[in-house]
Amino acid sequence: MSDVNKTIQKWHASFKKGTDFDSWGQLVEAIDEYQILARQLQKEAQSTNSSDFTEEQKKTLGKIATCLEMRGTSLQCTQSKEEFKLEDLKKLESIIKNILTFNKEFPFDVQPVPLRKILAPGEEENLELEEEEDAAAGAGATEAFPPRAPDVNGVDLNPVQDTPVATRKEDTYIHFSVDVEIQRHLEKLPKGAAIFFEFKHYKPKKRFTSTKCFAFMEMDEIKPGPIVIELYRKPTDYRRKKLQLLTKKPLYLHLHQTLHKDS
Repeated sequence: MSDVNKTIQKWHASFKKGTDFDSWGQLVEAIDEYQILARQLQKEAQSTNSSDFTEEQKKTLGKIATCLEMRGTSLQCTQSKEEFKLEDLKKLESIIKNILTFNKEFPFDVQPVPLRKILAPGEEENLELEEEEDAAAGAGATEAFPPRAPDVNGVDLNPVQDTPVATRKEDTYIHFSVDVEIQRHLEKLPKGAAIFFEFKHYKPKKRFTSTKCFAFMEMDEIKPGPIVIELYRKPTDYRRKKLQLLTKKPLYLHLHQTLHKDS
């Protein structure tokens, strides 16, 4: 059996393991399995060196990864109306099993994680890593700000919402598993507004909470479903004028949005 077929077989086994856990009600185990497999598929989808899969096949793998993350989000946020059902996810089993011959339209309107260069061994950059005691679980904050102005700081449209500390840390992922509700109707947000996310951590030695990095969503990015947005270096630039990516590594903020209509 070729290496690529062994890889596909491993992916299929992991997929089946996750959906089995899911159907048995072992949600924590299912979420873990989905996230691990999603990360493997994302890595393959973003690979620039592999010749085992075509660009179209990589795109399909990326879409499967998105669906896995959507199902994991649904299991963590049971009150979400935009849930991705287990029976929908199971429709992808034959696709991942037969990825080399799959040539039909993907059954769900989702997009893969944006492609970013994955650094080859030896090219990895230093990440401004904090001291070990600074690696405490992060906390988040969200704010909405108005249009960019040349010499004026953004005016806060909503009060800052502080979220609880992260629920767990796994590999390069920090899981918050929390719902945040914007306290204003989208129609009442001015043109050019943005929703900011600040990631903070507590520094025991200095006894204060510091912002590690930030991300933001433009108004045209606010729509139902999953979204992946860039992480930028501090300090938070509310005017979005001088943005610097946190790292060249493929690190993102993963969100799932739900829009509510007035009854």
